[in-house]
Amino acid sequence: MTEFELIAHLVRSLPTNQSVRIGAGDDCAALDMGFTDTLLLFKTDAMVEGVHFLHDTTPEKIGHKALGRCLSDIAAMGGRPSHALITIGLPAEFSVNFVEGVYRGINELASRYSMAIVGGETTSSPDRLFFSISVLGTVKKDRCIPRSGARSGDALFVTGTLGGSLAGKHLDFEPRLEEAEWLTSHFEIHAMIDVSDGLAGDLRHLVTSSRVGAEILVSAIPISRAAREAAKANTNGEPIGDNRRRRPKPPLAAALTDGEDFELVFALASRDAVPLLDAWKARFPMIPLSCIGKITDDPGIRLRDKAGVRPLTEHGYVHFA
Repeated sequence: MTEFELIAHLVRSLPTNQSVRIGAGDDCAALDMGFTDTLLLFKTDAMVEGVHFLHDTTPEKIGHKALGRCLSDIAAMGGRPSHALITIGLPAEFSVNFVEGVYRGINELASRYSMAIVGGETTSSPDRLFFSISVLGTVKKDRCIPRSGARSGDALFVTGTLGGSLAGKHLDFEPRLEEAEWLTSHFEIHAMIDVSDGLAGDLRHLVTSSRVGAEILVSAIPISRAAREAAKANTNGEPIGDNRRRRPKPPLAAALTDGEDFELVFALASRDAVPLLDAWKARFPMIPLSCIGKITDDPGIRLRDKAGVRPLTEHGYVHFA
């Protein structure tokens, strides 16, 4: 089984209760704990040496990424983080300075969003380092954005640029918390997801959850400079960035499949597209926002370019694949 096949298999038998507004299958769980106008968001994520970072990665960057991954999911729900628990798995011969460096990265990012680190767990891990973080957050009940609300005719947007994350962005990205909070307070966002496994993979999750399809204009996809430069500079096929087992891809393929961009993909009514672009430029002039296509009735995702329309056959990153 791949990661998502295993998740689908396990989800069918999970117990639930009346507090669960949104359960397994979205960026976060959303829980109704009886507050008048607020839902509790609950998220956990793991980082494993050799999968998400290398042994010689700067510890502060490991900590930043470990917490930032969870915060990106909180952003995708339109929420704000509040508390975190940290679990670390360490080999017997671990370096205290290294662990302190990881925590410096976690603490610095947490402090920027007035979060409290309230405990966790330490354990031995004979083979490799790992870090697992659980985060609580909150969101207004009328601003909680699931993956499942996209409607036919909606415009599709993506923040920032995509591809080339292995050149360094996957370790120092800024979760789009402020941007998501602004979006949900000024516009009616129908569906949203963060790009952690690649646009090709995460957009599939959004349209599948919403029971719709999408058509993407290839020329509108915001390909990062890092993806273009990696393809240009590494014509000999040498590995680049932090994962030395990976080879550079053509820029479009990188934008669709690299993953770990931690940008936001979202859908809203097409009538709001131009007002959104104008308001975004005034509020976030340094962060690109691109309308990349539209939501359709027909299932699946299609790419439109000068040659016509073709099915999207690329996939994002999938564990166990």
